Amino acid sequence: MDATSLKYISKIPQKIDPSTSLVILIHGYGSNEEDLFSFANELPENLIVVSVRAPQNIGFGGYAWYTIHFDNNNGKFSDIDEAKIALELLSNFVDDIQEKYNISTDKTFLMGFSQGTILSYALALNYPEKVRNIVALSGYLNRELLPSELEEYDYSKLDFYISHGLVDQVIPVEWAKKAPVFLDKLGIRNCYSEFPVGHGVAPQNFYELKKWIEDHC
Repeated sequence: MDATSLKYISKIPQKIDPSTSLVILIHGYGSNEEDLFSFANELPENLIVVSVRAPQNIGFGGYAWYTIHFDNNNGKFSDIDEAKIALELLSNFVDDIQEKYNISTDKTFLMGFSQGTILSYALALNYPEKVRNIVALSGYLNRELLPSELEEYDYSKLDFYISHGLVDQVIPVEWAKKAPVFLDKLGIRNCYSEFPVGHGVAPQNFYELKKWIEDHC
């Protein structure tokens, strides 16, 4: 499976010039490309917004980037091999979309939700030369998907907006809190916010991330 097999929908501004930024939306487990795309019309008009569909069809209009195994003894855990394959697919997809619209790394954003956030962290920290700004919603940083020699990478241009619901019943807020601590140790710019919601994006959360994107375009 190559990057061209990943389906996506997009919103393209009438004019694309050197000031145009690209936002790639990466949905969560069991969702699809239409989910985060609902934000598209609320984002700055000069943005290219691309929302990509995960490769695994799990039925009822839902898709997954990788399998989450549910086991009565071990709780739930991620299929790391599948996640790494998904990571490479997304990496190639970013290359293809940047080339298609002639968008530079400096003008490239990722916005992930849940499983999409896990992969957004992994993509940025494995390929910091490909993206610049990352919006990480309701997810966590999975160390199993990160490089073993982090000190060998140049993370000086990365910047993260992270948010999480205080009563998230899917991914505990305690998991999310570890990300800014981890990023701080690497000297990576980040801001972290919590909101009194579950596994979702509250209106005030969206207004804040929208302002963050506007400030970083």
